[in-house]
Amino acid sequence: MKIIFAGTPEFAVPALRALIDAGHQVSLVLTQPDRPSGRGMKLKASPVKQLAVACGIEVFQPETLKDADVQARIAAENADVMIVAAYGLIIPTNVLNMPRYGCYNIHASLLPRWRGAAPIQRALLAGDSETGVTIMEVVPALDAGAMVSRGVLPITGCDTAQTLHDGLADIGARLMVEAMQQLEQQGRLAATPQDESLVTYAHKLEKAEAVIDWQRPAEELSRQVRAFNPFPVAHTLLNGEVCRIWMAGNLPGQAEAGKIIDVTDGIQVGCGEGILRIEELQMPGGKRLTAKEFLQGHQLKAGQSLGESKAG
Repeated sequence: MKIIFAGTPEFAVPALRALIDAGHQVSLVLTQPDRPSGRGMKLKASPVKQLAVACGIEVFQPETLKDADVQARIAAENADVMIVAAYGLIIPTNVLNMPRYGCYNIHASLLPRWRGAAPIQRALLAGDSETGVTIMEVVPALDAGAMVSRGVLPITGCDTAQTLHDGLADIGARLMVEAMQQLEQQGRLAATPQDESLVTYAHKLEKAEAVIDWQRPAEELSRQVRAFNPFPVAHTLLNGEVCRIWMAGNLPGQAEAGKIIDVTDGIQVGCGEGILRIEELQMPGGKRLTAKEFLQGHQLKAGQSLGESKAG
């Protein structure tokens, strides 16, 4: 199969690698332009570009796919199929129709649940028991295409957005290789329309959502912490400074919301319902530390409050 691959972040890398390893001819990689990154704000290639360059595949990085010359370049490939994985640019309808067999996407949810920008985090925040990957036809409407295949990943009480991301990326790579094998053999892929009555939307994460409200149940706060790891990272105030919380679990019990009640087994804090056990945290300018490491360098004791300023 002659493939155009459109993807940008780390999530798309396993799929590109798997398609190359499966023997397909990935003739062109579309990825977003290099962006400033790091303290020096130097231009950095996307993870997908880095792999494509390492494999000797031509890379095309337009700012938009709406320009006529950009579309002409894509049409000139005469590709069998276009595969999309977290590309990040809108693909015009006429571009979707250019490949012989159309365009297929790797979406990180069990559609029609969690269409949109942040499906992994929204599934965690909502307390879903499982998430997964859907291989779907790409259509002009957001994540609304018919479904070719799905793979399920259980969500555990220890999962973060990062661990789910990594597991889903691997599932997506496997499913897409299987789909391309079937497409090559049969010349078509059977697809099931989504049930529009079951659609939910995974809205983009807002940084304001990362602030911890200690009046909420500990179970919800644990999910918040894990859903926002590695970005934007849940946080609260500790001695008037922003304390980033990277990992936390929940325990039964009851105590005043925001009050530290124990520092011998993690840092245990009362919530609106239950107890949050902070397991990994970080102060401004410091490193991420386990609760045990943190307590060696910071004086914390039962009765202290989180989420209040010094003035408060």
